[in-house]
Amino acid sequence: MTDDVAAARAAAEEKSALSHAPVDPDATAAYGGHPDQVIDFFAPRGEGGSGGPAPVVVVLHGGAWRAPYDRRHVSPFAAFLARHGFAVASVEYRRGTADASVAGRWPDTLDDVAAALDALPALVREKLPQADPRRTVLTGHSAGGHLALWGAARHVLPAGSPWRSGAPAALRGVVALAPIADLAVADELGVCDGAVRQLLGGVEHFAERQPYADPALLLPTGIATTVVQGRADLDVPQAVAESYADAAAKAGEMVGVTLLEDVGHFPLIDPAADACAVVVEEIAQLAW
Repeated sequence: MTDDVAAARAAAEEKSALSHAPVDPDATAAYGGHPDQVIDFFAPRGEGGSGGPAPVVVVLHGGAWRAPYDRRHVSPFAAFLARHGFAVASVEYRRGTADASVAGRWPDTLDDVAAALDALPALVREKLPQADPRRTVLTGHSAGGHLALWGAARHVLPAGSPWRSGAPAALRGVVALAPIADLAVADELGVCDGAVRQLLGGVEHFAERQPYADPALLLPTGIATTVVQGRADLDVPQAVAESYADAAAKAGEMVGVTLLEDVGHFPLIDPAADACAVVVEEIAQLAW
């Protein structure tokens, strides 16, 4: 396939994924005082599952940690999960500058993810009484995949980190979708126009902050983890996922990697794409 054809296909996939109308949640709750510190909740709709309390899927959206991309673009994906019997919590968090020139805020982006995950069990019990927070799977797409892997690894953060937790998160597992899982490799590849370097505050802060933010350095987690990756992904290439899986193996942990042929970056969160059904199945294998 020529570069032009690959780029055209990627553009069509992105257009399809972002063409769905946003879906309003059943409830929204704040986990902090900033307008971006909110979580949308989608109640399970009855397809799939066992008829009992529904597992919880926590969704962290992507968008290169940049401000123009918020949780609304993954609301159709969240609703799709709810239609398959999951209770869904879609987390918003502070991102970069409004004009998209900078990706992420240090330390605000990670502050928010840590705070949201800490607040979630109580909020789930309040907003989704039909859910079972003891069966929670964390998922995220692209930059959100990075945040999902990071959120599951807080107990192995360096001592003294303000985000370090005293014990592993109570998760059934993590399903990371085309995640920016290895920050060094992603930076070398120029993923998302230098977003990784921007997230860490520039080249002058990269080395000092990487140990606190890079999932590939926060291993082993002891938490079941699967990466779903399209082989044709031009935004976050397969090499990033493979590097993370290799790092896990060197740390003595097996990370599952599901590679999808002829699939790019966006079908993983596109309810109209077959790849999205694969994602649901990967989540179900951990959740039920």
